[in-house]
Amino acid sequence: MNFHPVSRSTLTVLLAFTFAFVAAAEEELRSFGVVGDGKVDDSAAIQKAVDSSPGAVRFSKGVYRLTKTVVIDLDKVGFTSLVGDGTARIVMAGPGPAFKFIGTHEGSADPHQFKPNVWERQRSPMVDGLEIVGAHPEADGIEAAGTMQLTVTRTVIREARHGIHLSVRNRNVLIADCHIYHNRGIGVFYDNVNLHQSNISGSHISYNAGGGVVSRGGNVRNLHIGTCDIESNMATNTPPTANVLLDSAGGSIGEVAITGCTIQHNNPSPDSANIRILGAGTEPTFTRRTGETSTQEGHVTITGNVLSDVQVNIHLKNARGVTITGNTLWEGYAHDLLIESCNNIIVGPNNFDRNPRYGAYPQRDSKLGVVFRDSRDCTLTGVQIFGVRGRPAALHLERCDRFNIAGCTILDSDGVGLLLDEITRSRVSGCMIRDDRKERNAAPSIRVTGGKGNWISGNWLANGIEADTKSNRVEGNHEKP
Repeated sequence: MNFHPVSRSTLTVLLAFTFAFVAAAEEELRSFGVVGDGKVDDSAAIQKAVDSSPGAVRFSKGVYRLTKTVVIDLDKVGFTSLVGDGTARIVMAGPGPAFKFIGTHEGSADPHQFKPNVWERQRSPMVDGLEIVGAHPEADGIEAAGTMQLTVTRTVIREARHGIHLSVRNRNVLIADCHIYHNRGIGVFYDNVNLHQSNISGSHISYNAGGGVVSRGGNVRNLHIGTCDIESNMATNTPPTANVLLDSAGGSIGEVAITGCTIQHNNPSPDSANIRILGAGTEPTFTRRTGETSTQEGHVTITGNVLSDVQVNIHLKNARGVTITGNTLWEGYAHDLLIESCNNIIVGPNNFDRNPRYGAYPQRDSKLGVVFRDSRDCTLTGVQIFGVRGRPAALHLERCDRFNIAGCTILDSDGVGLLLDEITRSRVSGCMIRDDRKERNAAPSIRVTGGKGNWISGNWLANGIEADTKSNRVEGNHEKP
């Protein structure tokens, strides 16, 4: 294949065409009375431009002040995108979102459930290359309801209430390469929305006081959060939240992947968490079929993330079917992992560490530790826990049933290495539990209190086992310092 260089004359023509196109687009927006000086209220003029069905509404360099929401009624105006090149700032000086996309899609993502008008007029509304700044206590960035294939890219949203607000019903949402920063509420808010198929990738979601990515109620499936930096989305004067919060109360949230992210900060916020999944929900179809009053939502994988500097790194409550593997966690000031009233949780190889780099700060008194309470049918394999401080045990199980703990390493921690408190029908095998510090304590490596029917075998222990051998099977453990 031969490649021919572009001649200077051809390049000149292409550049001239590009500049002329941009100038024409700018002139077109100005023709509706848009000023863009940051002083004049451009709300009505931009709404007029959108209602003229231009397709792409292009914002050139300038500051566009709004006091009312610009509504993009997709079935009325047709395919619409809001486009900038990074030099346009939208200042929302009134309540509500700067831009609200409204569609009419009522089906699922199944192609057979689409009405013709969705494909003919509404698909893929886009926002690209804009900055949206809140200048009102109730100003939001972008809201979408009833849309199909909403795509938000290369967009900055800051100083607003909520960054991106997904409400009512949407399908197939993409959010990529965005900066959602320092908002008073939530960064990306799944607000009791019926939404399947959404991806959040390659974005910075930071310093949003109400949480980073938050889903509450609704019916949410197929949510993928990947390769994002999600930081400090909590405040000391707000109710407890999380960098990623999935709360099924009043609905159901499941089929979620959180992969390849750095998720961290901040520990001073009360009950702060990096990832919190509250699985107790209400799914009408399920409850009618089973007679149950609530559900245990989950079906989540948390893989390959770096998590630190909060009260609890990962908190699961009333969840089912969660797999946690390949993560690095440290500086969980209350817990690194707290699991309450859950079923079928798999915790694979993860590194729960106390790194000396972060221990150099005397004000940092993180306790770390892994705790399971009132849970059943869980497996822990290949877990490494190091340097737990001020806890009854590094790995603490309370009132649990049918656990399989195998091949785990628990080192140099205060208190008991593994504490089984009122545990039944569980197995501990092939683990190394040691405290080889000079100041090591005399607590047993494994302590079993109450419970029965447990099998503890083939472990290498520095401080031995304290257990009722009549109620539990204890054999083949190496118990020398």
